[in-house]
Amino acid sequence: MPDDGLDEQLTFSTTQLRAMRDEMQRFLLEYRFGMQEVETKVGILRDEFAYMHDYNPIEHVSSRVKSPDSIVDKVVRKGVEPDFASIRREITDIAGVRITCSFTTDAYRLFDLLTRQDDVTVVAVKDYIAEPKANGYKSLHAIIEVPVFLSSGRVAVPVEVQFRTIAMDFWASLEHKIYYKYDRQVPAELLTSLKDAADTAAELDERMQRLHRELHGPKGRTVAV
Repeated sequence: MPDDGLDEQLTFSTTQLRAMRDEMQRFLLEYRFGMQEVETKVGILRDEFAYMHDYNPIEHVSSRVKSPDSIVDKVVRKGVEPDFASIRREITDIAGVRITCSFTTDAYRLFDLLTRQDDVTVVAVKDYIAEPKANGYKSLHAIIEVPVFLSSGRVAVPVEVQFRTIAMDFWASLEHKIYYKYDRQVPAELLTSLKDAADTAAELDERMQRLHRELHGPKGRTVAV
């Protein structure tokens, strides 16, 4: 009779493991295609701005699809049922695109231009530029759905798009590295320094925005959340 303290052992055949792997790859493929759709849209906007206005509001674009391990971690953390239908419904940031701009007005302008396209559906918006997190984090987050046309038909794929300035992106990258180094147990004095750095980055953004506004005109705006 097995001990009560032992976990139940699960065994899978090679065929079952390969089937699970293939199913996960097919699942993630939709998100990769959705990510590519957004990248194409952003690339068109960037090229049109460069051609028509002799100005590029986009400094750089990065993208990623979460790894299976990262998805599993989030499923466990959020208590999501471990099936693809539940994951698809509850986890909306499996595909992500980050757009880094020079100015906050560019972030809002690109948000408007992207989300007003008639095949883009806005699911949720969190404006951390207008209302930063307590630690100083600033970025404009949008969950959008874009259509992906597969051999089996049309699929609406959610993609998280983040809009931020160079200063916001630099600070967020530094914060991520510090949290990773300390395994999220960051000393209090370092957290204070990070918040001070966030305030300095925000001040720089505001100063650069003022200079930009003096040259080019109207103020930026916030978005409804």
